[in-house]
Amino acid sequence: QVQLVETGGASVQAGGSLRLSCTASGDTSKTYSMAWFRQSPGKEREGIAQIYTGAGSTYYVDSVKGRFTISQNAAKNTVYLQMNNLKPEDTAMYYCAAAQGVMVAGFAPFSYFGQGTQVTVSP
Repeated sequence: QVQLVETGGASVQAGGSLRLSCTASGDTSKTYSMAWFRQSPGKEREGIAQIYTGAGSTYYVDSVKGRFTISQNAAKNTVYLQMNNLKPEDTAMYYCAAAQGVMVAGFAPFSYFGQGTQVTVSP
């Protein structure tokens, strides 16, 4: 089991920046990838950024590519999401997630989620 706690959500104006943090605890030894998901009202939760904890390689969906950056501090078991040039359509609850076990590409294997942190972007 792994526990995830997100912080850093806030209300900002369009064009602004935020940095979200996610700290993992528990049995993190089997984690091979961490990711950020988001969910807007009336929409399904979607994966937006992923980092493979071993190699440090990253992946982004097109809607955030070039604006968001996922990074990690392995010593602190913490993953970050730097969000720049925020847009109103980025408004959502943001969730940190962990994938463990056999490495599988994509966002489907993520089974551990935090409680979420709210990001609201006003025009």
